[in-house]
Amino acid sequence: MPDINALIQRWRAGDERAAEAIYNQYRDSTFGLAYTLLGDQADAEEVAQDSLTYALTRIESYDPKRARFSTWLHTITLSRCRNKRRRRYLPSLSLMAWLTRGGDAPDPTPGPEHQAIRETTRDEVWEAIEALSPPLREAIVLRHWADYTYQEIGDMLGCSMRTAQSRVRLAHKRLRAILAPGDLTILEENTHG
Repeated sequence: MPDINALIQRWRAGDERAAEAIYNQYRDSTFGLAYTLLGDQADAEEVAQDSLTYALTRIESYDPKRARFSTWLHTITLSRCRNKRRRRYLPSLSLMAWLTRGGDAPDPTPGPEHQAIRETTRDEVWEAIEALSPPLREAIVLRHWADYTYQEIGDMLGCSMRTAQSRVRLAHKRLRAILAPGDLTILEENTHG
């Protein structure tokens, strides 16, 4: 994977191939975040393209001293997702749709009974996540699916690192009150993988 800082410098110098490389390098992660937050493929594609276009046309405003490029880009994506939900009055996040469309890697454990139990557990976890308030849902998705640090989550959500930690902790607390013990291991499995 090409060094993002070198690509940014080349794009700032006018190398259009560098802009294309940046776009291609971040297209999937940007779409994945948008799809996880919106639950609609067409809306996610629109938001991802809009976010990447915005970032590339305003590359001069990116400051590597303040954040990683992916954090800056995903902050833009998060903002676009919020705008899309407000404009379209979209229903709450549908992570279940994301999972049923193949967004999650299949379970490598053999046995149909084990698979059925895991799928039922996963369904229950996603339903519980969908019931969370948008601030808690966004924080837990950014932590467990996008694998951001609490500081990065705080920067993206416009709150302090402690508030980001608090939102993730509160989301866990609410999920533990609803779910069976052990069901939250689904979240840990999604972190770092």
